[in-house]
Amino acid sequence: MSQLRELHQQLISKERSAVEITQDYLERIDQREPQVRSFLRVTPEIALEQARAVDAKIAAGDAIGPLAGIPIAIKDNMCTKGVPTTCASRILENFVPPYESTVTQKLFDAGAVMVGKTNLDEFAMGSSTENSAFQVTANPWDLERVPGGSSGGSAAAVAAAECPISIGSDTGGSIRQPAAFCGVVGLKPTYGLVSRYGLVAFASSLDQVGPFGATVEDAALLLEAIAGYDPKDSTSLNVAIPSYAKSLRPDLKPKRQLKIGVIKETFGAGLDSVVETAVEKALETLQELGAEIQVISCPRFRYGLPTYYIIAPSEASANLARYDGVKFGARAEDADNLIDMYGKTRAQGFGPEVKRRIAIGTYALSAGYYDAYYLRAQQVRTLIKEDFEKAFARVDVLISPTAPTTAFKAGEKTDDPVAMYLSDLMTIPVNLAGLPALSVPCGYDEAGMPIGMQIVGNVLQEQRILEVAYAYEQATQWHQRVPAIARS
Repeated sequence: MSQLRELHQQLISKERSAVEITQDYLERIDQREPQVRSFLRVTPEIALEQARAVDAKIAAGDAIGPLAGIPIAIKDNMCTKGVPTTCASRILENFVPPYESTVTQKLFDAGAVMVGKTNLDEFAMGSSTENSAFQVTANPWDLERVPGGSSGGSAAAVAAAECPISIGSDTGGSIRQPAAFCGVVGLKPTYGLVSRYGLVAFASSLDQVGPFGATVEDAALLLEAIAGYDPKDSTSLNVAIPSYAKSLRPDLKPKRQLKIGVIKETFGAGLDSVVETAVEKALETLQELGAEIQVISCPRFRYGLPTYYIIAPSEASANLARYDGVKFGARAEDADNLIDMYGKTRAQGFGPEVKRRIAIGTYALSAGYYDAYYLRAQQVRTLIKEDFEKAFARVDVLISPTAPTTAFKAGEKTDDPVAMYLSDLMTIPVNLAGLPALSVPCGYDEAGMPIGMQIVGNVLQEQRILEVAYAYEQATQWHQRVPAIARS
């Protein structure tokens, strides 16, 4: 059952108050955080104040929405007015935003209760949440393994039942990959469906905010709350937002048979056999539910990784130029002059992975190399989008593994950036094309670590991929498993 619906029912029946629910989750956070380390900052005073406001509405006989009184965690690259927003970076360690992001404002307007800000790879650059300047988040299923990244804190918080839902951001897989590693549902919406106003920029043409939930319905309800047009974001899409949750049903047998394409290029070399087997079994289940399965080729899919690692660092190089020690953020105090202060501030404030990507991006954008790297990468990006367009002319959704492996041990890939980058091999092309996609649990490996299946839709087809994911979820029991720490 949807956790959100269960909690909502408890609230409207007055079985529990919003304050009681919030206190329960704050106690769980207090108990589990020493091991999981999902949160960079817990906000009990704010949470209880927001919960009391919901209880007052209920006492007054006012109707409340599905998110009212529900504890939620926010990735710490979303600006929260009056609450520090660090992006897990020393350079923003003491930054307190003077304004609210559109997404968090929408959540607060809906009555959601913010229990804290979650850990991430610094400036969302990473696939393991090991690049945080402050702490390494553990995977609730195995505390020696990573939760994925960059939204590892948000995924781990839901998996550890420290909150029922959370917010992440996805630039190249940063919602879907940690969702797969942590055995929860994570959705990256169509580019422009959710406002980026107040999201600290990494790569502006790729970044997108999205939901985590323990179930597909929870993710759908959260998406409804945060999606929609925002004039403060020039890339925001002015489209009607459907009721994603109301369309969910436990089968795939509408008037016309649903066609599912399996992306051929995501199978074979580099894919763990246990992941491949789990996704193949999931496809059999979808076929039993009424879908037609066919293999689809996206021949330029394999170029997604090198294309991304030119475009994303290039945009990061431009976006992170603003952190110079002058306007806001940390400032080196031991500098002899302005230029020295710029250099020392950035050297002291940025971590190794951020510096690596700034260097790559600056090189790709430099005179004499722009056409050879950045411009050519954008041309390949167009070809990748064309492959998806051709695929969606034949099928309704596309399916692949979310990640080529299950969660790896902490420290296993920190000295090998290329091996780390390969964690996002399956997810990156979706961002380059601006498409919606989600990860849903589809099995476990021999060590008991979760496996995720990625369901990709055409532009603005969130409703369709949620319907497929929900039907699969209801036909299986993977989502009913929880790690031992979530039961303690």
